[in-house]
Amino acid sequence: MKALKFILAGILFGIIMSKSEAISWYRIQEMFRFQSFHMYGFIGTAVALGSLAVYLIKKFNIKDYTGRPIIFRDKDKSYPRYLIGGTIFGLGWALSGACPGPMFVNVGYGYLAMLLVIFGALLGTYLYGLIKNKLPH
Repeated sequence: MKALKFILAGILFGIIMSKSEAISWYRIQEMFRFQSFHMYGFIGTAVALGSLAVYLIKKFNIKDYTGRPIIFRDKDKSYPRYLIGGTIFGLGWALSGACPGPMFVNVGYGYLAMLLVIFGALLGTYLYGLIKNKLPH
């Protein structure tokens, strides 16, 4: 029963993603070809809302669902890892037409080819986990 709120949040997320057309391969291709502002507006709105949420969490000392304080830690400033990782992520996004959230929404819509994309994403994450200690970051 505790998981019900997370399941409902996932359903709401899927509805928002589908109604906003953020799961549409065509919308994503338009974005990467700089033909439409739709996805940039969607992503920009998400960044703005996320920034506002972090600000409010810090200002009001909001706690997580278990009652523990939410702590934000600074990340190491290492530009190459962000450039390389962002490039790999962007290439995968452009080639598959989906980033992680919409991949699962597309499967829910019945686009079973996305299962191959999810498998590739999981395999890539697993392989990264195997070699991350050998990488220069």
